[in-house]
Amino acid sequence: MMKYDTVLFDLDGTLLNTLDDLYESVNAIMKQEGYALRTMEEIRGFIGDGAKMLITRSLPESSPEEEVSRCIELFRSHYVTNMNNSTSPYEGIMELLKELKKQDFKIGVVSNKPDEATREMCRMFFDGIVDAATGDNHERKKKPAPDNVFEVMRQLGALPEKTLYVGDSDTDIITARNAGLKSVGVTWGFRAKELLIAEGADYIVDQPGQILALLMKSV
Repeated sequence: MMKYDTVLFDLDGTLLNTLDDLYESVNAIMKQEGYALRTMEEIRGFIGDGAKMLITRSLPESSPEEEVSRCIELFRSHYVTNMNNSTSPYEGIMELLKELKKQDFKIGVVSNKPDEATREMCRMFFDGIVDAATGDNHERKKKPAPDNVFEVMRQLGALPEKTLYVGDSDTDIITARNAGLKSVGVTWGFRAKELLIAEGADYIVDQPGQILALLMKSV
């Protein structure tokens, strides 16, 4: 019997390369509102803690809370209609997910992306593959709090000792630890491998196929 029967994934930087579309939407708002544009590398570093923190980090530090809130709503409106212009699964992800499904693993997604966008992207790219998904919402605290992880596990009927959490950021590794789960840090996303190691990821993988190999060896 395999050690794990459930795999939870982060979305941005783990399953989907969303960087180009996030970059374009952030800078569309920065330009529209008269702020300095952000570089691709800056945006890469800002991603991972939800839309609110992405825009807060993109705006000048002295920005009033009202202005930040206004720009967050402008960003969300722009992004929801442009979030799939360039976004696509990372190489090897579809093969991994299809094989996990074939092997009867339960698959969940836990993201700090707004809940509506998270669910829409899962429908668009992973329909019939992802069994449960949730994003940032007003009902539960976002990552690194474990609340949304617990909710997806509840929907899947998953046990902590049988669940593996996969993500690309320090936030993901902390989330897994807060939920009492073993973590896999992926190096193809938005954070450096060294950061994932320093945060204490239980496993580090450089290619999606290595996750399957890891699961197959976990008996």
